[in-house]
Amino acid sequence: MDVLEGGITSPKGYKAAGVHCGIKKEKLDLAVIYSDVPAKCAIAYTQNKVRAAPIEVMMKKDPRMLQAMVVNSGNANAITGAQGIRDAQQMVALTAQALGVKDDLVGVASTGVISRFLPMDRVAEGIPKAVKALGRSPEADDMAARAILTTDTVKKEAACKVTLKDGTPVTIAGITKGSGMISPAMKVPHATTLSFMVTDAQLSGDFNRRWQDIMDVSFNVISVDGDQSTNDMSVLMANGMAGGRPADNDPAFWEGVRYVAQQLAKKIVIDGEGATKLIEVIVRRAKSPVQARSAARGIITSSLVKTAIFGADPNFGRILAALGNSEAEFNLDNVRLVLRSNGDSVTLFEDGSPKLIAGNEVEAAARKVLSHREVIIDLDLNNGHATGEAWGCDLSYDYVRINAMYTT
Repeated sequence: MDVLEGGITSPKGYKAAGVHCGIKKEKLDLAVIYSDVPAKCAIAYTQNKVRAAPIEVMMKKDPRMLQAMVVNSGNANAITGAQGIRDAQQMVALTAQALGVKDDLVGVASTGVISRFLPMDRVAEGIPKAVKALGRSPEADDMAARAILTTDTVKKEAACKVTLKDGTPVTIAGITKGSGMISPAMKVPHATTLSFMVTDAQLSGDFNRRWQDIMDVSFNVISVDGDQSTNDMSVLMANGMAGGRPADNDPAFWEGVRYVAQQLAKKIVIDGEGATKLIEVIVRRAKSPVQARSAARGIITSSLVKTAIFGADPNFGRILAALGNSEAEFNLDNVRLVLRSNGDSVTLFEDGSPKLIAGNEVEAAARKVLSHREVIIDLDLNNGHATGEAWGCDLSYDYVRINAMYTT
């Protein structure tokens, strides 16, 4: 695998654009991603029962092929009733018309403030503007990646190139957004986090199951604040323009997809609203992969764990309590809990007994570990052979400030 610096247009046959249409006061707020030919697709959606209008439109369309995605930021078009559905459908129709493709080949997504109607007069002017600006360049990548952001402080993109078994080089790339309202549990099919991944590999069959597997080891195991959005959507498009044999069962291809998805997922939590620390949870020797991921996700979504790590407070009982609320099976007497960071490591719990006692050297070592920018919580359940990981961030004072004034 070769890691690339490029963005969403790195694979063959893709163009992108980002423009300002007036949803936001000044920043870019409308993006279009386009493939020169129709691409096979798999899409994962939020499981929140309150679904935004674009999600409802996309789930009803249930596309197997896409040629373009139109995405707006600054307005979620969620909890907007029948008008919201009509607006999402109009975004699709306007994009299809501007591109000269069928409506069925255009997808739509939105992110931003909930329960406000889209300014469709501005959107209607912005879509042709975005289509006219479509290009394949670092500048086009940058504009598209920034146009989908809300409270994010940085753009988020990743790309790699892999060689298939038949010798064909293929490229996989993606962009994502997400900073708050992040705790995805997306399913196929069924902050907001929106992610769009594209590849020039050829895929011959239905790859929904594979895409679900990727979701479960990337976006579905991250958490900023434990709230699942109304707008979560994750799309993979494959246009086949690299040629070669289908990559459906090629391990190198799916490893590349996993790499890009995990890189994007980690970039979301690093840029979490008000975040000061990246938290990685590793659960080892669980009974099954599902139990390992459940344990890791249970810990990473715990507000008590997040606030303790923000304050560099080694209150490890919160970690074990979160483990106990997960689906993982374990005997506490066999669990080992270790904190690691920046080359330092400290064992907090082992053989059924705490190693940290108030005022002892273990407490001092734990506080030192927790003071670093990246913290690893390493749990050995000693109950099987499966491993699971999850990523998140701490909860700071700034998170409350940002979300207390989100609409103002």
